[in-house]
Amino acid sequence: MIDEYFMKEALQQAKLAAQEDEIPVGACLVKGSQILISEHNRTKQNHNPLHHAEKLILDKAQEMGLKFLQDCTLYITLEPCLMCSGMIILCRVGRIVFGCSDPKAGAVGSIYNCLWDKSFNHHPQITRGVLAAECAFVLTDFFQKKR
Repeated sequence: MIDEYFMKEALQQAKLAAQEDEIPVGACLVKGSQILISEHNRTKQNHNPLHHAEKLILDKAQEMGLKFLQDCTLYITLEPCLMCSGMIILCRVGRIVFGCSDPKAGAVGSIYNCLWDKSFNHHPQITRGVLAAECAFVLTDFFQKKR
């Protein structure tokens, strides 16, 4: 129930992204029972292909002085890409929870599992498929409206 609660916040962020004509991916960083940061994709708004929801959250966490995030959970509506997975490792996020898989760019099991690669020195806990249907619907609905 706790994971669903926080994933709903990430979904709200994804819906905001869709309203702003951004690819609808949302995320939130949680410590204990408190949401520290919520964000969504802003690649178009910021004219930067790197401005994924996860990256924006992890950048803000660094600005807040939260260097390592072992005691935090990052909730994301879509499976992280390789860039975001690398940032999750470097920031030592303790746990990630994501909604739907990304068969084209997912780096947490779909095309590669960066977070379980034994070459790296940090391996967060992973929970997949939380509110997967709802997360997938936000994306498919967005792209169907584009066609």
